[in-house]
Amino acid sequence: MISVQPSGACMGAEVSGVDLSGPLSAETFGAIREALHRHHVIVLRGQSPSLEAERFIDFAGRFGRPEPHVLDQFHHPTHSDILILSNVKKNGKPIGLADGGTYWHSDYSYLDVPARATVLYSIQVPEVGGDTLFADQEQAYADLPEKMKQRLEGLVTLNLYGNRDDLDPESRTIAFPLTEDQKQKRSISVIRHPLVRRHPYTGRKALYAVSGTSFAIEGMSDDEGLALLRELADHSTQPKYQYRVSYGVGDVVAWDNASVLHSATLTDPKFARTLWRVTTKEAQRPAM
Repeated sequence: MISVQPSGACMGAEVSGVDLSGPLSAETFGAIREALHRHHVIVLRGQSPSLEAERFIDFAGRFGRPEPHVLDQFHHPTHSDILILSNVKKNGKPIGLADGGTYWHSDYSYLDVPARATVLYSIQVPEVGGDTLFADQEQAYADLPEKMKQRLEGLVTLNLYGNRDDLDPESRTIAFPLTEDQKQKRSISVIRHPLVRRHPYTGRKALYAVSGTSFAIEGMSDDEGLALLRELADHSTQPKYQYRVSYGVGDVVAWDNASVLHSATLTDPKFARTLWRVTTKEAQRPAM
């Protein structure tokens, strides 16, 4: 029997009674999807420490079409839908992306069709650190004064790959720099998204990508737009909106990018950490 236990925080839940090493019935997956829509972040503890890549991709792919990450040098060697997140090095070279975004952001908000769900599978767990922080953008929007909600109605943000608050290519808090070939393959450019989005499945409104890739608001001066984005980011990442996930070996975590911001925490390189990540895309670009 599948069981969903709310975290006690503003969002998040642990789902038990699910074994991802075998096929899932439509009924079981429907309950998992419903838990994701309700709680925004779900944790499936203690899955097999040797979960097959195909099984992991099959599970993640039921949320939407997997989209290989632009950083193809960190793809799984035989399954490009999997991005390896790791601080481990072999023969002096990293086997994965060590810094998976240590700033508040929403995955793929720099793409025209953004991310639906992101799913992580924990393979190596550090002795200290390695948590992921989430911030509930649906509740943060709901708590805004009506006057602010009216001000935000119809606003459109401009988004670009990377962290708007740190554009130094050598910094650890910027998204990993792209090669020229990667830029051409993905046609990285400025992307427009609604600042407030209706969820594609639930219809509930949430702030979207107010931190991370958004660097301006269409029709506003640079200073005014950035000031509003920072005001909203400060509001929506307050501790009362946060949920922290700590990982064990074999844990699988999924989150809804239309409802949350998230931020990785840095891990001391002396403690090995390795995860697999699959990010799925929404069926279509958000309505403006």
